[in-house]
Amino acid sequence: MDPILVLILLVVGGLVVGGLVYVGMKEDRGRDPLQERLAQYEDKELPQSLEEIELSLSFKDRVVLPLIHSIATITTKFTPQKQLEDARQKLELAGMTMEPGTFFSLRIAATLILGLGAFFIFFVSSSSTPKTTALLYTLGGALLGYILPVMWLSSKIKRRQDNILKALPDALDLLVICVEAGLGFDMAMGKVYEKWENDLAIAFGRVLREIQLGKMRREALRDMARRMDVPDVTAFVAAIIQADQLGVSMSKILRVQSDQMRTKRRQRAQEKAHQAPVKMMIPMVFLIFPSLWIVLLGPSLIILFGSTEVNAVF
Repeated sequence: MDPILVLILLVVGGLVVGGLVYVGMKEDRGRDPLQERLAQYEDKELPQSLEEIELSLSFKDRVVLPLIHSIATITTKFTPQKQLEDARQKLELAGMTMEPGTFFSLRIAATLILGLGAFFIFFVSSSSTPKTTALLYTLGGALLGYILPVMWLSSKIKRRQDNILKALPDALDLLVICVEAGLGFDMAMGKVYEKWENDLAIAFGRVLREIQLGKMRREALRDMARRMDVPDVTAFVAAIIQADQLGVSMSKILRVQSDQMRTKRRQRAQEKAHQAPVKMMIPMVFLIFPSLWIVLLGPSLIILFGSTEVNAVF
């Protein structure tokens, strides 16, 4: 077939498909997806039995989650209380609502999956691998599955603490503005919770809910600092509690804390900037310099080895 004819057919086909898509999108603009979704359930009868309600749930809600909860219950019975408390503290630091038993069940599941995967790969699929080496690989896979959830949780904790450190100076600025405008400290925290959706704002919202449920403000703030384990937040909470107990002006304390947090953030940025040349030495020495040596010295080495072979022949 002529290439020009093929090109014309492709262009015409593309135009036709694009026109149909555009017409469909134009027709969808006049529809209300919410009304269409409600219309699907308008004439649907209510479930008549518990079995029908259970079958209407997804596979995850019917099978996966109950299985995980049952494994977590069994795991909790055989896990020391100290490990459960440590896991609960780490989950709180990561900002997760997962139970410690569920976390341990995930560790057991990851251990079994990676261990069995390594067993089938090196024992069953590969017959040339020595038994000792295959056994070591299987144990290594199981150990990796046991450690990976802990590494993932530690990285989540570190990321959350970094996000809190970055958001704290801006949150203090907003608190200063709200308090100086005449709002109370609790209402100022409520404004931070309304305006932002980061980890610090969520923590402020939890403090407000705990205060509404009857907990004292200083206790709620101390619990927030404990759940974050960030030194700057701990210092901020200590200053707020001290100002509340001594009757010091809250706006002055917040302004001083805001200035200090901005100074600390600038110092951290300068520290990372000073560490950059040292960190760049590793990729430069092991990646960039060898490539330059190969490019610069490679031709001369080839010429040198060639002249040496010629001299050896004569």
